[in-house]
Amino acid sequence: MPFFKDRNCYLKNYNLSLTDKIKGFNYKLLFLVCLAVFISIGTLYSAANGEWHRWADKQFIRFLLSLGALVFASMINLRLWMKYAYVIYGGSFLLLIGVMVFGHVGMGAQRWLNLGFMNLQPSELMKIALVLALARYFHGTTLSEIRSIRGIIPPVLMMVCPVALILEQPDLGTGLMLVFCSAAIFFLVGVQIWKFALVGLAGVVSVPILWTFLHDYQKKRVLTFLNPENDPLGSGYHIMQSKITLGSGGLFGKGFIQSTQSRLEFIPEKQTDFIFTLIAEEFGFLGATALILLFFIIILYCFYVGMISNNYFGKILATGLGINFALYVFINIGMVTGLLPVVGVPLPLVSYGGTAMLTLFFGFGLVQSVYINKEMVIGRNGSIDDE
Repeated sequence: MPFFKDRNCYLKNYNLSLTDKIKGFNYKLLFLVCLAVFISIGTLYSAANGEWHRWADKQFIRFLLSLGALVFASMINLRLWMKYAYVIYGGSFLLLIGVMVFGHVGMGAQRWLNLGFMNLQPSELMKIALVLALARYFHGTTLSEIRSIRGIIPPVLMMVCPVALILEQPDLGTGLMLVFCSAAIFFLVGVQIWKFALVGLAGVVSVPILWTFLHDYQKKRVLTFLNPENDPLGSGYHIMQSKITLGSGGLFGKGFIQSTQSRLEFIPEKQTDFIFTLIAEEFGFLGATALILLFFIIILYCFYVGMISNNYFGKILATGLGINFALYVFINIGMVTGLLPVVGVPLPLVSYGGTAMLTLFFGFGLVQSVYINKEMVIGRNGSIDDE
């Protein structure tokens, strides 16, 4: 039984004025998202030992630009996002191809396009574009089509093609996020459990083959995850220091700008992938738990928007974006606590970075668009009956 229902409904013409959209904006969700960014700016200020101009000022500028992207996305009619979903997906896919041809190399990986004023990471854009494309596809199909082999091939290809390009960069973390997010959407729209079991079994059987395709540093990360103490000063250094930092904060933490592990440069990538450890050291277990609770509420808001939407496209879009955000949180915190291998996934809205914040805010803008247009009911072909 699919999680979503009522996919083939029609309603009289539905248009909202700009005033109606502003009134219908979900300001609670906006506040929660902005609160996470303010935590980010404060943490980056602390990571730089009280220097504003190292990371915090740039993060604030990125926040303002990203906020503009959120407002823009939220004000666009939801039918337009549905109409151009495949175009956005195609554009993101072309950017991924562009990365393979003339991408910028950084930290041993070719993941960025140098635009002059910024480095763009198309794989981050694909996280949003894929959810849009899957929402568009499943909106226009019936349950019987979804459960047929022929009906599931197109969305599987939508997932596999960009994942293949992203793994070539290489970027295992983003590739896994796209796979897991797509799989969750497949489950919610009604794909049978036996198909997941079959794919899972095939994955287990093919592990020895897949292992041979991993890069040496990826193999080392997996082996380090299984036994980080084996090389505490080499490949296991990052995760060992991360655990030490997490534990050193205790229950209440050492206080703002009082972290010793950060100031003495023991924390690797303290402003990006391992920023959660800095928060835990300065604000302790309670502070880290409060941040996780904030993320949890944001995720629930996305799911809530999906549930109350009267159109199937909006249901899948808001829920899928909530799942995407949840994967960011789960993988990053699992990574820095040693529960998952280190795969280079940032802490959403908190880690220092431009493309990730821009795409996340754009995604939340799409969630806002679903919320503002929650009364709109769209038919499978994307039309609205003008009764």
